[in-house]
Amino acid sequence: MKFPNPETTALELRFFFWLLSLNKYKGVTYISRQISKLGDGPFYVLCGILFILFGGSLGERMFVIGCIAYSIELPLYWSIKNSIKRDRPFRTYENVSAVVVPNDTFSFPSGHTAAAFVFATMVSNFFPAFTIPVYLLACLIGLSRVLLGVHYPSDILAGGLLGKISAWIALSVGL
Repeated sequence: MKFPNPETTALELRFFFWLLSLNKYKGVTYISRQISKLGDGPFYVLCGILFILFGGSLGERMFVIGCIAYSIELPLYWSIKNSIKRDRPFRTYENVSAVVVPNDTFSFPSGHTAAAFVFATMVSNFFPAFTIPVYLLACLIGLSRVLLGVHYPSDILAGGLLGKISAWIALSVGL
């Protein structure tokens, strides 16, 4: 089954192209690239190690349950992505360029955003003082993926939801 891009609503496309237009401002593309890189796996591993080292037993528990959450999120992400098969914006619209090379072919859902929301949900659950910064970071990672031309806004929403649900499941299992 392939998700036809004409199903992308006119409202979403207007919002998508408006977001892309923000790249005309100096530094937006550069900042988007840097924020997007934070959504790569090494950042989460580094943060996990820091929480283990400085977060005591709570940090260790968060790390273990976080690993469970990511082990739920990743196969769901791949299954959905390879079932829906929604083309990325830069493959659909000639006037859209990908500023980064995506890790895979399809856009729905955003894996960077899913991972960011797993991270934000885990950190905010165990260390509530970090709630606002980690959710702000998760939202910025999602936004950066749109600004870089590799996702639609609905990919970001779906990725965020997938990340939250995966984290909630892991937290409900607990240890």
